[in-house]
Amino acid sequence: MPRFTTNLLLQDLYNDVDALQRIIEQEFRPLTEAQLRQAPAPDQWSIVQCLDHLSSYGFYYLPLMEKSIQTGQQQCLLPQETFTSGWLGNYFAETMQPGADGSIRLKMKAVKNHTPQQQLDTEAVLTEFLRQQERLLQLLERAQQVDISKLRIPISIARWIRLSLGDTFRFLIAHEQRHVLQAQRVRHQLFSQRAFSE
Repeated sequence: MPRFTTNLLLQDLYNDVDALQRIIEQEFRPLTEAQLRQAPAPDQWSIVQCLDHLSSYGFYYLPLMEKSIQTGQQQCLLPQETFTSGWLGNYFAETMQPGADGSIRLKMKAVKNHTPQQQLDTEAVLTEFLRQQERLLQLLERAQQVDISKLRIPISIARWIRLSLGDTFRFLIAHEQRHVLQAQRVRHQLFSQRAFSE
C-alpha cells in the first residue's frame, strides 16, 4: 500500500480543496440560476445537482471527521511522520480520483440517499458547498495534530466498514474532484451547444 509523508499529504489535500473553491468562485458563481440548473440531457445532472450531491456526502462525513479529530486530541494520538494507506481506503480513493487526462476510471450510479433533487435553490447549494469546503480546510489543518492512520471513520454506504481518517480525506476530496470535473464538463458542453440562456 502507498506510503505518504503525512504533512505533505495533508498539504496536497489542502491545496486540492483550495483549487476546488477557486473553480466554484470563478467558473460557477458568475452563472445565472437557469444556467446552473440546466442539464445537458434528461439523464444527466446539472451543475447545481453535481454540487448538491457532494454536499450530501459532506453532511455525513464532516461531523464524523471532526469528532474523530477531537477523539485523537483527547487520547493524545500524536501525528506520525508517515501515513500508510489501507488497501480498501486506497482502492476507494484511487477509484474516485480522476486521471491526469480527466478520465474517470470506474463509473457508478449514486445511491438513493445521495441522489440530488431536480429543483434546487442554486444560491443555497453554492453557499453550502463553499461552507463545507472551508470546514474541510479547517479539518485538514487540525488533522496535522493527530495520528490520521489510527482514527477510523465509518463509510456512508456500509457503516460497518471503517476507513482511516487519512484515507477518508483522500476519498472524500477525490470524490469532490470527480464531480466538480463533471460539472465543468456540463458547463463546457452547454456553452458549446449555445444552450445557456442569458
